[in-house]
Amino acid sequence: MSHDGATSRPARRPARRPVLRSAAFLVSGALAVTALAGCSSGGDESESSSPAAAQDIAPAARGDIADGGTLRWAVDALPGTLNSFQSDADASTSRVAGAVLPSMYRLDNQGRAVRDPGFLEKAEVVEREPKQVVVYKLNQQAVWSDGREIGAADFAAQWRALSGKDSAYWTAHNAGYDRIEKIERGKNNLEVRVTFAKPYADWRSLFSPLYPKDVMGTPNAFNEEARRTLKVTAGPFSIKGIDRGAKDITLVRNPRWWGRQAKLEQLVLRAVPLKDRADALVAGKVDLAAVDPEDASRISLADRDKGTSGPLAHGPGALTPAQAMRSWAVAHGDDEDAADAELDTRAKTRKVVDKYRKEQSRLGDYVVRKSLEPAFTQLALNGSVGPLADERVRRAVARAIDRKKLAEVVLKPLGLPAQPVGSHLALAGQQAYTDSSGALGSQDTNEARALLADAGWVSGGPVKKEAATSKPKTAGNVSGSEGKKSKAGPEDKKGAASDSDDGTYIVGESDQKPGDRQPPLLDPGRIAAHQYAALVRQADARRLRAADKERKHADQYAKEAAQGGAPGAYAPKGTPAPAGAPAGQLAKDGKPLTLRFVLPSGPGSDSLRAVADRISQMLEKIGIRTETSKVADASYFKDHIASGQYDLALYSWPASAFPATDARPIYAKPVPAADGTLTVEQNYTRVGTDHIDQLFDQAIGELDEGEERSLVQQADARIWAAAGSIPLYQRPELVAARRSIANAGAFGFQEPDYEDIGFLKAGARPGAEPNASGKASSSASSSASPAGKASGKPSGKPSEEPSEK
Repeated sequence: MSHDGATSRPARRPARRPVLRSAAFLVSGALAVTALAGCSSGGDESESSSPAAAQDIAPAARGDIADGGTLRWAVDALPGTLNSFQSDADASTSRVAGAVLPSMYRLDNQGRAVRDPGFLEKAEVVEREPKQVVVYKLNQQAVWSDGREIGAADFAAQWRALSGKDSAYWTAHNAGYDRIEKIERGKNNLEVRVTFAKPYADWRSLFSPLYPKDVMGTPNAFNEEARRTLKVTAGPFSIKGIDRGAKDITLVRNPRWWGRQAKLEQLVLRAVPLKDRADALVAGKVDLAAVDPEDASRISLADRDKGTSGPLAHGPGALTPAQAMRSWAVAHGDDEDAADAELDTRAKTRKVVDKYRKEQSRLGDYVVRKSLEPAFTQLALNGSVGPLADERVRRAVARAIDRKKLAEVVLKPLGLPAQPVGSHLALAGQQAYTDSSGALGSQDTNEARALLADAGWVSGGPVKKEAATSKPKTAGNVSGSEGKKSKAGPEDKKGAASDSDDGTYIVGESDQKPGDRQPPLLDPGRIAAHQYAALVRQADARRLRAADKERKHADQYAKEAAQGGAPGAYAPKGTPAPAGAPAGQLAKDGKPLTLRFVLPSGPGSDSLRAVADRISQMLEKIGIRTETSKVADASYFKDHIASGQYDLALYSWPASAFPATDARPIYAKPVPAADGTLTVEQNYTRVGTDHIDQLFDQAIGELDEGEERSLVQQADARIWAAAGSIPLYQRPELVAARRSIANAGAFGFQEPDYEDIGFLKAGARPGAEPNASGKASSSASSSASPAGKASGKPSGKPSEEPSEK
């Protein structure tokens, strides 16, 4: 799971785990489904016509790609298991499975499940009554790496292992497989008949990936052997070996692959933590790597500075004119000790600057490819205890938040579309997407205050003093959970400024205010150093004018005080506070309205902390104070989110082509256990309703695709009305790629076509426009064999990483 806003790609199905961001909800049963389903925030069918951002993979025709070569692709860690159906499977597991195993269906670049002709010629529902029957007709050329045909025996073995009927198999989930009654061989071994005991709308989600019967046939092979190795595979690549010492897994061309031969001779997945990615790129140890906004900015600056001379306007040693003049004056002044010290500092700085310049020169070999990940960040409200157990308080929190501004904090500096997400169950571009946020209502501070008043929270109410009192803290100015607490507000030293600011404390920037000296990040223009220096001089002039104005105000204040006036006391009684002013502290039953905001403290979480700081400021305007606890990444999810030890939190869920199946555990109503605890599945907010469960259950069993989508959208509207889980923005996807790499980068919804990834031939340039299926157009598709693979792979399962890619 991930706590940063920009790096991780969700793993493919089967299990769904959060990618750290926020979720929580409780639905109001008083609202009619039909009314909620009709609510939207200006959304219509056109919203689902295309993704919010196009993929960025430098598409190229196969004829323009060289044969051979080794591509080194950074991942967070080597896979703990090669079995995608085990609980500790992660994004690295999925990346290996995507290259070496069959999938009947894969996601295209619009998040739709499409048939993979490399393995599947046809699949259809042939009977609905008395029971649903699906017939699969497999590609006649499809064989495992040991030469055996892929057939009905493999389907049957996977069903038995994942059905949930044999507890000897340690499976992470059995959704869909538990609805199968039997699997039979059809007219031949390449025809598979699957009969369902109960109708299953998401049948296309099954058998992707498909493991050989050698893996699924026995509990030992499933539980133990498949963790370490896959002896039998079927895909454009096969596994050559895993080097735990070097932290590499090497994939090589599969000699028995019947489709288009992979362009790469080898694909090496190399474990490189996010914090070490820039160093690995500089050292030339990887060719393709997801990066955080800070590293992406360095790469963009390196590209901007190509061909320029003179000192860099960024990095160590970048001085403002005033700083440079002071340094010169000290070095040439009469104080010999000070001059010697300054000259020594200059010498050390030159070494650092030279090192930085060399690193930037090497980073110039890469480009940043960017899009939006198929995952969204959400604000979670724990509705099980405390003030947020009251739906009115949750709705007040939701109505106080300006989701558009929060999306801009993260996405606007990166040059990505900054539109808030309008659905819990699909993303823009997917068929099930519709903006149902109207079921909750748009941002409205006055309405939020009214909801709090209705819930009994009043300003200026009596507050019982605790033995040890402390002030609330905000997201941007606390070093840890033991650190000092401070009020959220425009005076914060490190957090975001007030909402009226144009972008303070944004993702990719250090903790600096607008007046601090730092060039813009990911700036598409080539701003010369002298232009930047001019801007600095303008900023200095503005500061001088502001100081002069402040001095005049002080003089006037002193004059009025001397005349017996009472400065600041001239407004008539009852004059309202200025618009946007913070509300007074709210209290109820002697307790202040303070919410605990839990955030990860590790590297790569800057964007989350910036967003949390803005949220804290928005909540302060309606009288809600927040206390921020920054906790270690390792304990963030297990000890806080999963255990319910928070009021507010941020983490992400991935999108799925099968929301009826994959999203149900996330929003299912918790069930009391015999010991008094709650069985929450993946509903970490511990709130739900019977009605939402019923809508999901109806959708899962509805074989009419249009009716299924309608039921999913109705469920989404009810989740919005609950004001527990508040989708904020789609996560950015930033990938550093060597300039010569084609058909790889920021994939968006689509899973990679591994056989088409490679290095451009000398003189060739990427740029072929991808067609509707995500392939490069014309010449690219003309060179593909009839047995070529479909584009895209299903990705219903999130990665469980602090910063994965």
